[in-house]
Amino acid sequence: MAVGVLMPKAGITVEECIITEWLKKKGDHVNVGDILFTYETDKASFECESTAEGEILEIFYEDGDEVPVLVNVCAVGQPGDDISGIKEGTAAPAEAAPAQAAAPAPAAAPAPAAASGPVAQGVLMPKAGITVEECVITEWHKKKGDQVNVGDILFTYETDKASFECESTAAGELLEIFYEDGDEVPVLMNVCAIGQPGDSIEGLKEGTALAAAPAPAAAPAPAAAPAAAPTGPVAQGVLMPKAGITVEECVITEWHKKKGDQVKVGDILFTYETDKAAFECESTAEGELLEIFYEDGDEVPVLVNVCAIGRPGDSIEGLKEGTAPAAAPAAEATVAAAAAPVAAAAPAAATGPANPDAKVSPRARMAAKNLGVDATAATPTGPHGRIVEADVKAYAASVPAPAAAPAPAVEAPAAVAEAAPAPAAEVEYVDVKFSGVRKATAKAMVKSLSTMAQLTHYHTFDATALMNLRKQIKANGEAMGMPNITLNDMVMFAVSRIILHHSDLNAIMPEDNVLRKYTNVHLGMAVDTPKGLMVPTIFNANKMTLSELCVEAKRLAKICQEGKATPDMLSGASFTVSNVGSLGVEMFTPVVNPPQVGILGVCGITTRVKEVNGEIKTYPAMGLCLSYDHRALDGTPASKFVKELCTALENISLLMMK
Repeated sequence: MAVGVLMPKAGITVEECIITEWLKKKGDHVNVGDILFTYETDKASFECESTAEGEILEIFYEDGDEVPVLVNVCAVGQPGDDISGIKEGTAAPAEAAPAQAAAPAPAAAPAPAAASGPVAQGVLMPKAGITVEECVITEWHKKKGDQVNVGDILFTYETDKASFECESTAAGELLEIFYEDGDEVPVLMNVCAIGQPGDSIEGLKEGTALAAAPAPAAAPAPAAAPAAAPTGPVAQGVLMPKAGITVEECVITEWHKKKGDQVKVGDILFTYETDKAAFECESTAEGELLEIFYEDGDEVPVLVNVCAIGRPGDSIEGLKEGTAPAAAPAAEATVAAAAAPVAAAAPAAATGPANPDAKVSPRARMAAKNLGVDATAATPTGPHGRIVEADVKAYAASVPAPAAAPAPAVEAPAAVAEAAPAPAAEVEYVDVKFSGVRKATAKAMVKSLSTMAQLTHYHTFDATALMNLRKQIKANGEAMGMPNITLNDMVMFAVSRIILHHSDLNAIMPEDNVLRKYTNVHLGMAVDTPKGLMVPTIFNANKMTLSELCVEAKRLAKICQEGKATPDMLSGASFTVSNVGSLGVEMFTPVVNPPQVGILGVCGITTRVKEVNGEIKTYPAMGLCLSYDHRALDGTPASKFVKELCTALENISLLMMK
C-alpha cells in the first residue's frame, strides 16, 4: 500500500506553504530522510524529508504551487500500489476490500515467521522545522483501542518554538501508543501503531526489530562482553536547551548553582543567551550537582549535556560531549593477556571501509565527529536502518582507546616547573570574545555588503511642523491620554503610509531574481540594547494609529533591552528604520538587513538657511538616508520614495488626517 508524504506545518500560524523546487521526480527511489523538495512560508525556507521508503509513484503538486499544510504532496510505495485516496479530496474505492475478501483463499504453504500476518502502520513524529530533532508530546487526544480516521488529531506536541497538532496518516484501531504525555520523541520516529485487531506491531517502535527466526547460538560471547554493562548507578545529564529553531550554540552567562549543591526539578541552574535573547535553564533532574562541564562564558552546542546530577558515587562517564563511557576495567592478568590478540585486531576492523550507503541522523553525525569515529561503521538500530546517536556512542565505546605514549609523563613535570617561576607580566591588552548578538550582527552586515549592490541617497526636509507637533503632544498629550510620542514614532508612522506607494521598497528578496512585495508594512525598528543591536518587527504598522504604533514600539524596545525578545519578534520585517539622530549624527550609511531591500536612516536636526520671500531665514533640517539594493530598484524610484516621505513629514498633521 502506498503512503502519502505530508506538507509539514512549519509554524503554529502557517496554513499554506509554497513548493519552491522538487529535488526528486516521479519514479525515483527514496529512503526515509531523503530531501524530496524545498518549500517556503512567509518567514523562511525549509527542506521536506521523506517519511516513507520506496518509489515516488505520484507527485500531486508542482514547483510554485501553494499547498495547505498537513496535506499529502506525493505518494511513495511500490510499483502497482493503490494511490487512490491519498491526494486531498479523493476517496479510495470502497468495494476493493469486499471483493478481495470474497475470493476463496487458496491453501498455500505456511507463511514465514517474519511475515505471519498483516502489519500495522506506524504514525511518525512530524519534523516541525528544518533543524528540529526532537518534539515533546503534550497531550494525547486518542487512547489505545480508539478508532481513528486519516486526518484525526491524535495528539498535540511542541518544539522549542511552537505547539502543533499531529494528524493521523492511517485509518483503523489505535493498537499501541509508544510514547506518553511529556515524552521527548525524535522526529520521524513512530509514535503509535494503527491497524486492525491482530495486526503485528513488531518493528514499529524505535529500537525494536521485526520478528524473525531466532539467531543460532553460534560462537559464545567473549568473556569481556559482560563488563560493558553498567556496574553501578549512572548520573543524569542536563542538556543545553535549543532556544530557537535556528539556534546551534548558546553562551552560558552565569551559573546559579555550584558543584555539590542539591537541586530539584525546575530549579534554575544557570542563565544563557543566544544571539537574540537571554534565558534561564531549569533542572530536568533531582539530586546533587555532581559535575559542571562548561563554565561562565563558554559557548555550548545545543542539546549537549552541560552538567551531571545524581547521587554521590554515581558514574558521570560518557555524559560530557566528546567522552565515551569508561571501558571495562582490566580483570586478572591472565584474562587480559588472553584478550590481547582480540583487542589488537579491533582497531584494524574499525579502520576498515565504512558503508557509504548508511543512513545517519544529524545527531549521530555530530556525536561521531566529537568522539572521533566513523558514524557509518556503527550498527544501526534506528527505524528503517538509520544510525542514531546511541549507535555511534555504543560503537565508540567498543573501540579500544590507543595506548598513551609514556614520554609526556616524564616531560610534563619539567614543563610545569619551568612555567611556575615566570613573573606576572603587565597586561597590555585584553581579548574579548564577541557576544552572540555581536557575532550575529557582524555576520549579517558582512553578508549584506558582500551580496548586495547597495547605495545610499541623502535627503533633508524642514522639520518645523514635526517639532511643533512634538511640542504640542508633550505639553497636552498626557492630559488627553496619549503616550509619549517621539519624533522617531512620527517618522515610522509616515514611512508606514508612504512606502505603500512604493512597493519595490516594501519587499524582500528571498532568492536571486525574485522580489516579494508585501501588501502590509512590517516595519523593522533598530533598537540599541546592552547586548547589541536588535531589530524587532512592528507587524502591520500601516494599520496602526500614531498612538498605537508608539505603544507597540515602546513595548518591543523594552523587551529587547531586557533580553527577552523571541526569534519571532526579530524576524519578518519588510523594511527597517534606524534612528541615530539623538546622538548628533548628521549623515550616515545604514546597511540593509537582508533579505530586505531597503533601510531608512534617520539623522539629527541641524539649523540651515533658506530664502523665503526674498529673505534668508533659518529652519530646523532633519536628514534622511535611504540605503537600498540596486538589484531590486533603481535610483529614480528610490528617490521618489524619500521625496514623498519628506513632503509628508513637512505636513505631518495632514498625513494624520488621511
